[in-house]
Amino acid sequence: MVPRMPRPTPLDLLRRHALAAAFPRPATLPAALAAMGFVQADPIRAPARAQDLILRHRVHHYRAGELERHYPRLALEEGYLHVYGFMSRDLHALLHPRHHPALPDGVLVPDGIAADVLHHVHRHGPTHPADLATAIGTGLTLNAWGGQSQATTRALDLLQHHGLLRVAARRAGIRIYAPAAPPPEPLTPNQRLERLAMTLARLLAPVAQPTLTGLTAKVARMTVGAVARPGPVADLLARGLLAATNLDGTSYLWPTDTPPPTGAPPPTLRFLAPFDPLVWCRRRFAHLWGWEYRFEAYTKAENRLRGYYALPMLWRDAVIGWVTVARTAHGLDVQPGFITHRPADATFTHAFDAEVAAMEAFLGTSEVGLRLKQED
Repeated sequence: MVPRMPRPTPLDLLRRHALAAAFPRPATLPAALAAMGFVQADPIRAPARAQDLILRHRVHHYRAGELERHYPRLALEEGYLHVYGFMSRDLHALLHPRHHPALPDGVLVPDGIAADVLHHVHRHGPTHPADLATAIGTGLTLNAWGGQSQATTRALDLLQHHGLLRVAARRAGIRIYAPAAPPPEPLTPNQRLERLAMTLARLLAPVAQPTLTGLTAKVARMTVGAVARPGPVADLLARGLLAATNLDGTSYLWPTDTPPPTGAPPPTLRFLAPFDPLVWCRRRFAHLWGWEYRFEAYTKAENRLRGYYALPMLWRDAVIGWVTVARTAHGLDVQPGFITHRPADATFTHAFDAEVAAMEAFLGTSEVGLRLKQED
């Protein structure tokens, strides 16, 4: 007789739901971006930028830098949803007009340096921040990280955030700014927030209700201003547009048109980005996988537990550890770490070797990757 498989626990089911929501079948780059709606960006390359590490699990034969190379032709925008990233133009339109909390009516009307910058970009077209600083020359100002930036660069960021300028392309990672198209006729504040909440629910599904409520409130403050309780998440749940399940007293939500999967996940190994949607909510991560993952790039070296840029290692439906990946003259140096122990079966060994080879091709450090890079 064939042994009967044990019935999955509620934790197993929630894990599998999270995996199915995070990793649909790989598609083309435009199709994957359309399905996700939003991809978080981060400039650190260790071994690649976060947006590239995220997309490589969702796009056929994706290679590092592909999003930046194709960005001008992809009908995308850069901007701030709950974090900074790349998004569809439909999603970007929901964010505007943005509410400015420091202004009495919440509406930004550029003046001073910001007005000069806006006029310059409209007059000269796509503009590099360095060229703008040379043309206007307004000195330095404190930036959000405690360092100093050109005042013109801060003005560019402000104008882009409020939809008056857009990122047209990147040059060596530097944003090139251009005039933004006139915004479409805005929806009502409630319509905008409902659609934004559903976008977040789809991106992070299944997401804890307090997390989704908090993120929606954060987005609301930057778009339409503060909202009255109970807010759009509770309303969407009451109307049946969000479904829910409970695990250990926490309610997890997801859009009702994306039901939980059936069946166990395949024996797949993935090295995940620190900001992958599956990893993004650290509280959910700890709840589902039983250990705390921390992003330690900004932690002092002597206080790091797992390394400067540790990539969580997903095996089947469990995150069993992490890897650090470094480029060397001889290829990649991949160092794994495990929460308990390394799986001893040959299936894991083959899967680990395959994921290292996939990472090499993605980065262009293998013979296959170098050939693809030359053909690109």
